[in-house]
Amino acid sequence: MKRAVFPGSFDPITLGHVDIINRGLLLFDEIIIAIGVNAEKKYMWSLKERQYFIEKSFEGNPKIRVASYNGLTADFCVSVGAKFLLRGLRNSLDFSYEKSIAQNNMKLAGVESVFLVCAPEVSHISSTVVRDI
Repeated sequence: MKRAVFPGSFDPITLGHVDIINRGLLLFDEIIIAIGVNAEKKYMWSLKERQYFIEKSFEGNPKIRVASYNGLTADFCVSVGAKFLLRGLRNSLDFSYEKSIAQNNMKLAGVESVFLVCAPEVSHISSTVVRDI
């Protein structure tokens, strides 16, 4: 089974996230949407609210699982038996940022990163922009 983890804070989940996940479903048998929890970060929505928003967005889809985790994303991937990380890229700055993380995840845990370029109609959307509205 090809299992991927799609990590993020999802504060909140956006149409950009949904686009990448839906397209990722064509590549993977299962996608675990992994909500990273950072005790030092202030969130607009609680973990329960973020999980609810995600579950409602993919209600009834048996290929989607929602989980939360603390610590390194690579460690979480190992704990759930995922060999792939799914990531969305909006622009070249995202790629520069994601490249070194992908290399470290491969080195630390043998987890391969798969990048999908965001659809043009959602490439300008970020959780930060949504929160600021």
